[in-house]
Amino acid sequence: MVRSRSFIATPPGATIKEQLNDRGMSQKEFAVRMDMSEKHISRLINGDVQLTPETAVRLEMVLGVPAKFWNNLEAIYREKVIKAEAENAMEADAEMAKRFPYNEMAKLGWVPETREVKDKVIYLRKYFEVVELSLLGNEQITRIACRRLAITEKSDLALMAWAQEAKIKSRSIQTAPINVKGLVASVPEIRKMTVLKPKEFCPKIKRYLADCGIGLVFLPHLRGSFLQGATFVDGNKIVVGLTVRGKDADKFWFSLFHEFAHIVLGHIGQLNGTSDADEKAANKWAGDMLIAPDDFEKFRRDWDYSENSVLQFAKVQGIAPGIVVGRMQSEGMIKHSAMNDLKEKYVIL
Repeated sequence: MVRSRSFIATPPGATIKEQLNDRGMSQKEFAVRMDMSEKHISRLINGDVQLTPETAVRLEMVLGVPAKFWNNLEAIYREKVIKAEAENAMEADAEMAKRFPYNEMAKLGWVPETREVKDKVIYLRKYFEVVELSLLGNEQITRIACRRLAITEKSDLALMAWAQEAKIKSRSIQTAPINVKGLVASVPEIRKMTVLKPKEFCPKIKRYLADCGIGLVFLPHLRGSFLQGATFVDGNKIVVGLTVRGKDADKFWFSLFHEFAHIVLGHIGQLNGTSDADEKAANKWAGDMLIAPDDFEKFRRDWDYSENSVLQFAKVQGIAPGIVVGRMQSEGMIKHSAMNDLKEKYVIL
């Protein structure tokens, strides 16, 4: 028997059991008369197997009730099972839908605007390309290079929504086959672009990455996702998504190189997401690629943290001064309020 708020699906086996009780016939005797195994009869009565037209004919011979009756009973049962399960799934998904930042997603044009919960469920299922939202907890669906995701957490649901939009947007990007060695070879050239303006470096970076089998997607930040970027494999390409609205240049470049690190270090596609050790390794790789570690250590030991010194060091490194400032702030060399005028803010559409 399957129940939902509106439906109760009772298997034909319940009627068969009533017939046997009325006749005082055991299931063992009934199985012999039906020329079927006791196990099959037990499963038939419990609704675990379908009552086939052949079985209906046998029931007519043994119980004297027309086959048409049994076939109709089975059809009604299966229809109610589908409706009951669909209603239960809808109610479960409705609760889950409430935890998504749906209104914000609608304002961004990712999903249609609606106030009806059932409509939100349908639109979210179509958006995520799943028959039920509970499937988002399946590890095969959410292999994102970030911390492990849980469909019980609002922040993780927001991250999944953001990553899905990156996946959808990336489908229009034509890429060559995935080439991680090519990405490693391109990193020095991409690093040089830190001194350029977004309108100059964005198309260049996209071309470099597309040649390496990587689709780069820029998306607005989704509140509650606590996300700077995410990387995952979709089909025959790697997708790198970055948040960009009003982002400081140093955070943008560190986020980009952090995602590169996940690719180079082999963190993408892991069933359990990335570990703390993976994230630390990606942070170190990104920091070392942006600023040569030996050079930065020498700069630190010189103890000259003036603006002129920072500008000179950045020039020698061939990177934007804001990247040096951000590194100094994160390592406690200067206050987070110091030299922020050297940081440029990016607005990337």
